[in-house]
Amino acid sequence: MSNPAAVRSPLSVVFLMHAALEIPLAIQGVWAPATLPFMQLTNTTLVVLKLYSALLLSSCVMAFLCFNLPEFLPGKRALAIALCIYHSTSSTILYQAPRFIPYSFGPLFEQYRVTPEAVWGTIHGLLGLGMVIWWQLTLYLTAVPGRAQ
Repeated sequence: MSNPAAVRSPLSVVFLMHAALEIPLAIQGVWAPATLPFMQLTNTTLVVLKLYSALLLSSCVMAFLCFNLPEFLPGKRALAIALCIYHSTSSTILYQAPRFIPYSFGPLFEQYRVTPEAVWGTIHGLLGLGMVIWWQLTLYLTAVPGRAQ
């Protein structure tokens, strides 16, 4: 491993996982936010949802473009930290949110508080954790060759 630029971590798939999770909401939120399965959408929330969806769409594009970049690049690492903060915060917000998705997995799941919001929050939490794992397991690739003597 003399050339860190030649090393590609399979853990970079976490960037594609971010895009896969967020792209459906981003696309539908930009082009048809009123059709999203959320309760009590007003004109104000539709505008905010469109703005959020545009930001989300851009983060998906960034994640897709960063996927193939070398692990040691500061821009890729900065995006990973930003996505880690986003997913960790989103997870917390979704866990603490009142019910806003008018669907259910059924009475058995409701009994154990498994709601769409909780599942969505769990997926965000796992992606945030995935970003941290990627960060830690690719940290050795950022070492400057010849400097660790």
